[in-house]
Amino acid sequence: MKQRAPAASRNREPLCAVLVDELPDAGTVLEIASGSGEHALWFSAAFPYLRWQPTDLSAEARESIAAWREADGTPNLAGPEPLDASAPGWGGAFAGQDIRAIVCINMVHISPWEASEGLFAGAGRLLPQGAPLILYGPYIEPDVATAPSNLAFDESLKQRDPRWGLRDLATVDALALANGMVRTRRVAMPANNLTLVYRKQ
Repeated sequence: MKQRAPAASRNREPLCAVLVDELPDAGTVLEIASGSGEHALWFSAAFPYLRWQPTDLSAEARESIAAWREADGTPNLAGPEPLDASAPGWGGAFAGQDIRAIVCINMVHISPWEASEGLFAGAGRLLPQGAPLILYGPYIEPDVATAPSNLAFDESLKQRDPRWGLRDLATVDALALANGMVRTRRVAMPANNLTLVYRKQ
């Protein structure tokens, strides 16, 4: 059954404006935590020269991705694959797919920190030199006032699961460096979100 995420329709065009400058000209884009599948559907149509590989840990989410793909998908949109970003060594399952970029939207704050650790570890192993890991979501930044709406969102996330919550950007940058990646771009997005681009060194 198709799921709908209202935020996906709101942020897809601003995200696309960043992706057009950051994604490669060929190869596969691996999307981690694809959720409803609406982003995968939109971006695979926007970038027909790239193979778009959606993934999600949730079977319900994968069913939604498959439903969107069957109804409206383009030939370059692959079927959804199960992926637990916190699982050690997950990147090996995609080693033969010519992964040239990884996109992860709204996962880092809605998952345990181990998922972010696994995300960067897998990206560090899987991506070729210079390739991007692109994140989207709200973050807490040093020397930048956090919007009241983001503070409230952070509190609501921690009430749902104490392992969740907005991450400190300096901590994420340090995690990237530990996995051979460095942040090359920060883009302020609508609704107090950021798009962050990390590239394999």
